[in-house]
Amino acid sequence: MRDTFIQELIMLAEADSNVVLITGDLGFGVFDEFSQRFPSQFLNVGVAEQNLMMISAGMALEGKKIFAYSIGNFPTLRCLEQIRNDICYHDLNVTIIGMGGGFSYGQLGMSHHATEDISIMRALPNMLVLAPCSASEVKNTMHSLNNFMGPAYLRLDKSQYIEYSKASKFKIGKANKIREGGSVTLVSSGGIMEEVMKAAEELSIEGIDCRVLSMHTIKPLDKDAIKLASKETGGIISIEENTILGGLGSAIAEYCLESDCLPKFFHRIGLKDTYSSIVGDQKYLRNYYEMDSQFIKNTVKNKILNK
Repeated sequence: MRDTFIQELIMLAEADSNVVLITGDLGFGVFDEFSQRFPSQFLNVGVAEQNLMMISAGMALEGKKIFAYSIGNFPTLRCLEQIRNDICYHDLNVTIIGMGGGFSYGQLGMSHHATEDISIMRALPNMLVLAPCSASEVKNTMHSLNNFMGPAYLRLDKSQYIEYSKASKFKIGKANKIREGGSVTLVSSGGIMEEVMKAAEELSIEGIDCRVLSMHTIKPLDKDAIKLASKETGGIISIEENTILGGLGSAIAEYCLESDCLPKFFHRIGLKDTYSSIVGDQKYLRNYYEMDSQFIKNTVKNKILNK
């Protein structure tokens, strides 16, 4: 995902001199081509995330289209006040890149686990929240962001769903239907889609056909897709590598209750109300915190049998 992001950003910078990449002393090697080709459109502010956001806000006020990059939860939690007061309040054209969503940096411990960022960014007025599941969704997201004006949060993952078929038409705010099915709808965002698709494919062998939606845009939510899933399938399960408090699952539940569009059953899979204090790689932590393909399969079967 990161390589796709930077290649797309290079093309945007080539076409528009107002496109600027600002990093918090990260991305070395990956950003070499960009910094060499566009030295006046690249800035390293050092390990100072609050300054990263304030500088981004100032340059955006001068007409620049800013992409502010850091890893894990650092570009969100560490500088939340600056994002809230400087960027979102003034509705500035700054895209915050959170590289390493969820447990991508699992071996580095809780401080590097990005497991609350979606919930917190979603709570900020004016903020667009995006979490693509694949390289092609990253590519399409970057094309769309080029025409978007305002604050955005783009969460990238070290894992991704490897697509084997042609992706559907992409639009910010509209879910990508990856798989058809009527037994249940699995709604996910980000790289954990690889676990969702593995579960869906194995369930199909057992006669359980899952509709799979990539909710690459968490804010604004694709309400039409959720409404159809509620009416046309046996229930809805959300899967996210984020806390279940305030994230994708919460967004779906809020819409369903407020609009009286109730699925036959609803369940959220994600990090419970706890800190991810265990250290390990991404797949190990997904298994430990009960959000891997096997747990998704078991949850679907239990919900269908007990509804």
